[in-house]
Amino acid sequence: MQRLYGKRIVLGVSGGIAAYKSAELIRRLREHGAEVHVVMTHAACEFITPLTLQALSGNPVHHSLLDPAAEAAMGHIELARWADLVLIAPATADLMARIVAGQGDDLLTTLVLATDAPVALAPAMNQAMWRDPATQANAELLQKRGLHLFGPGIGSQACGDTGAGRMLEPLELAQRAAELFANGSLTGRHVLITAGPTAEAIDPVRYITNHSSGKMGFALAEAAIEAGARVTLIAGPVHLPTPDRVQRINVTSARDMLAACEKAMPADVLIAAAAVADYRPEVIADHKLKKDPASEDGLLLRLVRNPDILATLAARDDRPFCVGFAAETQNLLEYATRKLNDKNLDLIVANDVANPAIGFNSDDNAFTVIDRARGEHRFAQTSKAKIARQLVALIARRLQPQE
Repeated sequence: MQRLYGKRIVLGVSGGIAAYKSAELIRRLREHGAEVHVVMTHAACEFITPLTLQALSGNPVHHSLLDPAAEAAMGHIELARWADLVLIAPATADLMARIVAGQGDDLLTTLVLATDAPVALAPAMNQAMWRDPATQANAELLQKRGLHLFGPGIGSQACGDTGAGRMLEPLELAQRAAELFANGSLTGRHVLITAGPTAEAIDPVRYITNHSSGKMGFALAEAAIEAGARVTLIAGPVHLPTPDRVQRINVTSARDMLAACEKAMPADVLIAAAAVADYRPEVIADHKLKKDPASEDGLLLRLVRNPDILATLAARDDRPFCVGFAAETQNLLEYATRKLNDKNLDLIVANDVANPAIGFNSDDNAFTVIDRARGEHRFAQTSKAKIARQLVALIARRLQPQE
C-alpha cells in the first residue's frame, strides 16, 4: 500500500454502528503514510466521539457546516481542494440517498459536492435496507456518476441479521483506497521529467539560481508512477524526498541537466517542469571573488546563453511527446503560446508565478494547458499532487489515437 504514502484523505463518518471501525481505518491509513482529516455527521457523533478520531488522526475533526472557527482554519471548500480522496466509511442508506439527490445540507454532503477528488463509499446498513430497491437504485446511480463503492461485505450484523450490508474491514478498505491511485494509463511508457531550478556557478561559493522548489516536478513524477509509467526524474538542487520507484538523477547546472536528459533518452514523454536558468556566467572564477575596498564600482559579470533543453530534445529525430512549462508574471497565455510554437511542443502549461498562492514554493497550483492539437484546458486551483494527476491523465489521453 505504498501508494497511500503522502496522500491526503478526507474520511467521512456517517451515523451507523460501524462508525467504531473508523478508528481502526484511520490507523491503517496513517501507518501507510496517508494524512487524514475526519468529517463526521451529527449522527456519527452519537456512535463515536470526535475526540477519539481527532487523537487518532492527529488533526481537528470537522462536523459542522456553520462552525466559524472550523471555517477559519480549514473550511469545506479548502477541505474539498485539499483531498486526494474522499472516503466515506461507514456510508449509511440515508447518506447515500442524500448524495444521490445532490443535497448539501451538512458538511459531509457539501464536501462531496465541492470536491473534484475521487469519492468512495463503504456502505454499512441492515441487510434488508441494503436489498431495498431504493438503496439498490441509489448504489447503481452513484457508480454511474463515477463514485466508487467498496462493498458491502456479507456477514453477521449488530442487529442479529446475517447478509449483505456489513462494512468491509479497515484493512481491506485501506487496500482498496490505495488501488484508486494506480490507474495504469501510462503502463509501459517511459516518462522523463525535469524538476527544480538549476544553479550556475559564479565562483566556488556563489551562483545564479531561482526560487523553484521542485514540488511540481516531483508531484508529476509520483503521478506518472501511479499511472504505471517508468519514470526518470532529472532534479536540480532541491531538498525533496525521491518518490517511490522513481529513478532520480541529481544535477546542478543547465548543461548538466541537458546531458542527463540526453543520456536518459529515448523517452515516450518529456515533461519539462524545471525552471532552467537562461544564462550563466561566461567565466567561472577559480577562487572566491573578493570585494575591492578601494573601489566603489560594482561587480560586472558577462552572461552567456545556456542551451535550451526543451527545444533541443523536441528537435530530436526520436523526439518524445513534449510538455513544457511557461512560468510567467505577465501576458501569460501570449508568452506561453509563443513558447509552444517556438520550441515545437505538443502541450505547454501556462503558470502564473506572480500569484503567491500558486507560485514558486507554494503547495497549490492552477494553470491553463495549451494543446497544439486540441485547444485550451483550464485546471482550477488545488494541491500540486492532485493537479499533477490531472495533468498526467490529460497527457495519457493525448497519447491515445483519436477515433
